[in-house]
Amino acid sequence: MKYQITVVGHLDSRWADWFSGMAIAPSVGREDRPITTLTGVVADQPALHGILARIRDLNLTIVSVTRLEASRDRANGANS
Repeated sequence: MKYQITVVGHLDSRWADWFSGMAIAPSVGREDRPITTLTGVVADQPALHGILARIRDLNLTIVSVTRLEASRDRANGANS
């Protein structure tokens, strides 16, 4: 399943390996606060909990966790 996780603070691409290869996109959120969006495929719930634990270990504040729609191929039962 693909997830998008937004946290307060800036992380750069060097953290991608630590976050299971998720794409990392720093930007500016409300009130000009720095935020980072991590987007990628997460194998299962234990893997998601591992990513959230790493966010906690960095003392980052979670803004949102969103499960994104599966690709059309996966929805039709094809392996991608």
